Amino acid sequence: MGGTNPTYRDALRAIEERWAEFRRALRRRDQPRFDRLIEYAREHAEASGLLNHQNPLLPALLSIDLEQEARLDDHEERLAELEQRLSESVVEQQQSSAEGTTGGVE
Repeated sequence: MGGTNPTYRDALRAIEERWAEFRRALRRRDQPRFDRLIEYAREHAEASGLLNHQNPLLPALLSIDLEQEARLDDHEERLAELEQRLSESVVEQQQSSAEGTTGGVE
């Protein structure tokens, strides 16, 4: 029988092996970040494999971008929620302060 084509996951593993020396040269604090980027690419391996791109690094990079975009969306939602809560808290404090300065006398 004939040989099989390597899967995208195989290609991704090869990319990771080619970049292993780069990873080792990174500062320790950056190595987990590098690993996280590779994990992002793995999370989209099925879609990347369907693309069957000549250069498997390109779908890996787009997969990383997609995951980072999702993280940005999450952070923006969280920030908006925190800003809303802070704004509500400030309004409550101002109302509370205003009630205290009038002394209840009308």
